[in-house]
Amino acid sequence: MSNPILNTAVGNYGHTAPLKNGEVTSDMFAMEHIEVSPVTAIFRRMVRGLEFDVAEMALSTYLCARAHGKTFTGIPVFLTRAFYHAGITVSAASGICSPKDLEGRRVGVRSYTLTPGVWTRGLLETEYDVDLDAVTWVLSGDEHVAEYVAPSNVVSSPNSNLGEMLLSGEIDAAIGAGRIDSPDVQPLFSNPEEADAEWHRKTGIYPISHMVVVKNSALASTPGLAEELFNVFKAAKTPYVDHLQSGASGEPDDAALLKMADVVGGDPLPYGLESSRKTLETFIDFNVSQGVIPEGVDPAALFPAETLALG
Repeated sequence: MSNPILNTAVGNYGHTAPLKNGEVTSDMFAMEHIEVSPVTAIFRRMVRGLEFDVAEMALSTYLCARAHGKTFTGIPVFLTRAFYHAGITVSAASGICSPKDLEGRRVGVRSYTLTPGVWTRGLLETEYDVDLDAVTWVLSGDEHVAEYVAPSNVVSSPNSNLGEMLLSGEIDAAIGAGRIDSPDVQPLFSNPEEADAEWHRKTGIYPISHMVVVKNSALASTPGLAEELFNVFKAAKTPYVDHLQSGASGEPDDAALLKMADVVGGDPLPYGLESSRKTLETFIDFNVSQGVIPEGVDPAALFPAETLALG
């Protein structure tokens, strides 16, 4: 019997390149890599159509999808991470000078369950005492999980461009609007990298953005698949991180990871449950308190048992 071929959709990163170019392979399965751009389109296609056997998935999308019975399961391979102080921008005309000034205002975000949105709202609430219920959250898009119903202080805009919404005055601030070349838009935090580093020193949290999920039917038909997938993703990552830490690369994405490595003091892409347990516990709490998922879950319940001790 031939090995299964797994339709796989993950982004193009230094740590996934060895899987995509065939340098790292498995004796248990083959991977047929499907290119999807932007990467966020993978999440929607997986949640709504189960199009892939193995897929990249935003962490909050996974939690929300799991709460709605979607038939895929995560493995503790965390493909991307980020800090979020830099992602909050404000209209200069709004008069917003501090996080507390966001209360009573309209703040744009692509979707309510967006992972950067959940992390940023959690940061604002726990570190800066922002009452999230006092903010009107204005969406420029819809949710990947179609069944999800957002809280009552969440509204939708017909405009899909957060930058235009800021410049027009439709919203007072935005999460994840990206670069906007206008003096009418300013960052909320004047030194976000320093704020990120201080938050990490205080909490030990290193936010996870994207992970890997596997279709349940694939897990059922191939015993040991979850562990083997973890191992091949780790085997692909290891030489990349070694190269990164040697200082040999000057690519912009590599430089960003090196900055995060300086903050967290080591591997900028840690895989495995135990090294990220506190981060996962914190993020799950944020999702519950913000109404993204109805109740908490033990991080260990998010992954197959055979992957829990891997790292």
